[in-house]
Amino acid sequence: MKAFLILEDGTVFEGTHIGAEKEVVSEIVFNTSMAGYLEVLTDPSYAGQAVCMTYPLIGNYGICKDDMESVKAWPDGFIVRELSRNFSNFRADISIQEFLESNDVPGIAGIDTRALTKILREKGTMNGMITTNANYDLDEVLPKLKAYNTGKVVEKVTCKEKYFLKGSESLEQNGALSGSARFVAEDYAAGKREIKPSLVKELNGAGKKVALLDFGTKDNIAYSLKTRGCDVTVYPANTPASEIIEAAPDGIMLSNGPGDPKECTTIIEEIKKLYNTDIPIFAICLGHQLMALATGADTYKMKYGHRGGNHPVKDLATGRVYISSQNHGYVVDMDKLDPKVATPAFINVNDGTNEGLNYTGKNIFTVQFHPEACCGPQDSGYLFDRFITMMNEHAKMEVEK
Repeated sequence: MKAFLILEDGTVFEGTHIGAEKEVVSEIVFNTSMAGYLEVLTDPSYAGQAVCMTYPLIGNYGICKDDMESVKAWPDGFIVRELSRNFSNFRADISIQEFLESNDVPGIAGIDTRALTKILREKGTMNGMITTNANYDLDEVLPKLKAYNTGKVVEKVTCKEKYFLKGSESLEQNGALSGSARFVAEDYAAGKREIKPSLVKELNGAGKKVALLDFGTKDNIAYSLKTRGCDVTVYPANTPASEIIEAAPDGIMLSNGPGDPKECTTIIEEIKKLYNTDIPIFAICLGHQLMALATGADTYKMKYGHRGGNHPVKDLATGRVYISSQNHGYVVDMDKLDPKVATPAFINVNDGTNEGLNYTGKNIFTVQFHPEACCGPQDSGYLFDRFITMMNEHAKMEVEK
């Protein structure tokens, strides 16, 4: 069946229908990852967007449900050069076509994704429609595209009620590790192989209680804490700060999520209250932006954003560069940072935009990229250890008071 991708500038791509049989209007973005399409599809940060994968062959290793970052797919649509309906992977459960259908995600294949990406890079992110209606009328479609807005999508993706994850007490319990890392851990526990210490999660967070605010969190954020021994309570995005403070966590985690951070006005007000406590806070992606807004900084929409598993970020304290996974269309404005409140900790090597902040005189640091993702594969995971160290030091100071 033929399918069409119509952009708000009037450009039309013709291809083949894939996934669910439905028409959708969405924001069109591109992701430069060569692998990890399942992680992209199950990342709640893509809610309200249709994703174009720049790598030309998608689906060849199928869908392994153990590697999903949430319970379902979140993008409005999926755009690829070639979709592999057959797959080869001993861990795979179903094909990507079956996954798209079961998750009600429509898509289009067979278009020139290089041309589409160039348009988005040159003109900026824009809205579009995926349709199988060959009799579309541009005069009717284009106004709909220009009027589309993702809106308050955090409310759509957050959990409905809080839930609890018990921290691991030994390596054998690290079943939360995803993909090949889990098989390595299982083999190590069974005495089948030796393993580098860097791949074994030291349980230095044992007994620590972390409150994770879910703005659209990826499962691996909670798992990265859990496998270090932390007990994690995941809270809905609209949870009052007072409820979290009353629970007396050792640390607070602000997660990633979709949409324009400035739309989250109520959440920002609650984050201000969390900032005014002495509780250690670590924030990722949207959480990083929300903390910045809560403390008087500003954010702006990027021309086409950062989405992929190959973005270099530089640690300004050490000069070391890390390869990071990213998915964001907004960024903190470094020109409007008050150094009395926060100072840049990381920058993007490609375009110099902000990738992280250290908050002056506070137990708070935030990053724009995803240290829980495994594109490095483990190089920026140390940030979770830094968070745990911060919690341990704060707890020690509280005892000494």
